[in-house]
Amino acid sequence: MAYRRGAMTAPRSFHVKSFGCQMNVYDGERMAELLAAQGMTVAARDDADLVVLNTCHIREKAAEKVYSDIGRLRREDGSVPLIAVAGCVAQAEGKEIMARAPSVGVVVGPQAYHRLPELVAEAAQGRRACDTDMPADAKFAALPRRRRSGPSAFLTVQEGCDKFCTYCVVPYTRGAELSRPFGDLVEEANSLVEAGAREITLLGQNVNAWRGEDAKGRAIGLAGLIRALAAIPALARLRYTTSHPADMDDALIAAHGEIAKLMPFLHLPVQSGSDGILKAMNRSHTADSYLRLLDRVRAMRPDIALSGDFIVGFPGESEADFAATLALVDAVGYAQAFSFKYSPRPGTPAATMAGQVPAEVMDERLQRLQAALNRDQLAFNRASTGRRCAVLVERRGKRPGQSLGKSPWLQSVHFEGPAAIGDLVDVELAEAGPNSLTGRLLEPALA
Repeated sequence: MAYRRGAMTAPRSFHVKSFGCQMNVYDGERMAELLAAQGMTVAARDDADLVVLNTCHIREKAAEKVYSDIGRLRREDGSVPLIAVAGCVAQAEGKEIMARAPSVGVVVGPQAYHRLPELVAEAAQGRRACDTDMPADAKFAALPRRRRSGPSAFLTVQEGCDKFCTYCVVPYTRGAELSRPFGDLVEEANSLVEAGAREITLLGQNVNAWRGEDAKGRAIGLAGLIRALAAIPALARLRYTTSHPADMDDALIAAHGEIAKLMPFLHLPVQSGSDGILKAMNRSHTADSYLRLLDRVRAMRPDIALSGDFIVGFPGESEADFAATLALVDAVGYAQAFSFKYSPRPGTPAATMAGQVPAEVMDERLQRLQAALNRDQLAFNRASTGRRCAVLVERRGKRPGQSLGKSPWLQSVHFEGPAAIGDLVDVELAEAGPNSLTGRLLEPALA
């Protein structure tokens, strides 16, 4: 179906393409559920009547990549589907998108996507529709009950950020920190488990900033929510991401040693090992306070796998600052980590700071950092060989009889033998590579 001005037939099929973080994946799934509830069916991108580009503003040149994606949606016969641009780029640049891309029929921000079916109906009548309001509470109240899930599912519990790191657009695209109500989260978690989820990952821009009241009206934080969800009998595993060091309270640290269903994995971004750069970033921790925090977590759960985020080439970063980052990496020994070159975001304080680092310097530093992180990830995987653990089967492998899943430490594990998707199976980790491990199936599927 081509999108044209004037009345058109309402779209009957859709395709959602999500970019970026796990919260965007969650949002994409919820948008798909909304459209399916309208009687629309999922289709391949080239066949869909409606294509939703669920965008992320974190990566470099994010907006320009959106326009490139829009251009690629033009088909060989010159037609285009009805295009909806959603997510953080839509929130930040909605009016410009409508002006620059006439083929876009709908622009919807991350806090308004519950109105997507309504906006699509408007566009189908030739009225281009844009909604970038930010009432996140209204969004979650309007979303349908979860009825389908894979073995591992995402559950957004918190949105927005009040930290205002100087490089970050999240406070402007996702708004202030908002915690979803306890009862709503318990209900959605139960729905996911009934729909087939064995593992739930709790999501938030600062997920450990979640605050609420439990069923008895007692004030609780994320640790209390995790305890409540761990009581769901058929739920086998819980994880959470992404955390901020400032919100790692005593109760959450203790939960890692006390709640068996909380997996031994913590993603805790540090961004830099230099105190001067951390201060310029408006991060509330120092390198030393971050390391002491990790020591407390490890004391509670000695086998925990640690993950982090790093930005290289932040304005003003010297070689000594970067050396401090490498020293912190050596001190921690990350099991996994993500690293990026700094790229300015319009409207953020860092975008106009003095001392912008040349691209070639950032490239060279990123290569050195990634070499260190890859070294440690391989070392962690090699140290895991010989361990026996439960693996949650998530999908089939490329070879006949091969299955893939995740270890408790969020490692990808592939093995051969009888196992159904969604099973927890007992596996011995036998061989380690940089990104995955080979396992040997020991027992039939666990209950």
